Amino acid sequence: MKFYDREKEIEELQRLDDLALSTAQFTVLMGRRRTGKTTLMTHALQDRKYLYFFIGKKAEQIQCTEFQRQTEEVLGLKIHGQVSSFSILLEEILMYSKKEKVTVIIDEFQRLEDIGVGIISDIQKVWDKHQAEAHIHLIACGSIYNMMKKIFEDRKEPLFGRKTARLDLKPFPTSVLKQILHDYNADYTPEDLLMLYAVTGGVAKYVAQLMDDGCKTWRDILHMVCRPSSIFIEEGTELLVGEFGRKFQIYYSILQLIASGMTSQAEIDSIIEKNSGRYLDTLIRIFTHQEAPSHVGKAQ
Repeated sequence: MKFYDREKEIEELQRLDDLALSTAQFTVLMGRRRTGKTTLMTHALQDRKYLYFFIGKKAEQIQCTEFQRQTEEVLGLKIHGQVSSFSILLEEILMYSKKEKVTVIIDEFQRLEDIGVGIISDIQKVWDKHQAEAHIHLIACGSIYNMMKKIFEDRKEPLFGRKTARLDLKPFPTSVLKQILHDYNADYTPEDLLMLYAVTGGVAKYVAQLMDDGCKTWRDILHMVCRPSSIFIEEGTELLVGEFGRKFQIYYSILQLIASGMTSQAEIDSIIEKNSGRYLDTLIRIFTHQEAPSHVGKAQ
């Protein structure tokens, strides 16, 4: 599927990138999985030179070796010796940026907390040390909303107050879904549009998957979703695991109970055999962006 929409986001990313010519920029790009964050960044910066670091689940030293190689290939920056620390690599790039503007994308930024103790604190130290003289656009991109919010907006965290801009990438609105569906099926019906929205919620990856597989009508979409090989079957579980981490099973059980009609905390507590208050509080505050009722989180 071709690239759709995101004109405002592209314009803003390019504006921030231009600002880095005069002053350091630390942009945080957030959005749920599959909304097209990586595609947006690479599309917005396609005519510009940038470093792209994807944080995987490998050891820090292994990833730093790969990033060091890319730094030399893209910037021509030769770092003597083998870099084993991400903060050391970033410091070299920051020093280089005092002479020449650099754009660095760190994708799945929140994973840094998992691959090494103190990495975030070390990043904060080198950023504070060099950012006043640096001409760098550092883009921290993450898909685990609660972790990204904690890293950058919790007053107790090292990187609190360091971001200079925050972008939240949302799913496609229905106006864009109409445009996409029309391009693939000019005779689409309201039922086709309803099914596309109901299944994808406007999430770019899901929409692209359906269109690329030729699912242009509500029947095609429904059949695709229900196939044994469908990516949608396990997607919900993967999203929950990503957001909730080790406590995934507790949250999953609570959500199952709510979906089955249990709407009081007392009912939920009796099934999971523990006080669900703080879990409900997290679900309300973080995942619906609302204030929790005063009784939630307290023993009943």
